[in-house]
Amino acid sequence: MSKAFIARVIQQSTEVTGAAANRATNDLIDAIVKEMKRTGKFTLPSFGTFTVRKTKARKALNPRTGESIKVKAGKTVRFKASPVLKKSV
Repeated sequence: MSKAFIARVIQQSTEVTGAAANRATNDLIDAIVKEMKRTGKFTLPSFGTFTVRKTKARKALNPRTGESIKVKAGKTVRFKASPVLKKSV
């Protein structure tokens, strides 16, 4: 799925222009990101939950050279599908 796909679905279902659908898509994605930054999660009922998780600093291996490298601590996003989504797929 891409932003263009979402914009096309919005355009077809609401009968707005392509530019308006693109703005709506960007606004939707921005709102989801803001909510995840603010609360650490975002839930779409009947679809699933996106959760922000912290990752610890760790050592890893460079696959080309086999050299040990340090990976900094950071954040990642996890998704857990709802039972409704799992059942429908």
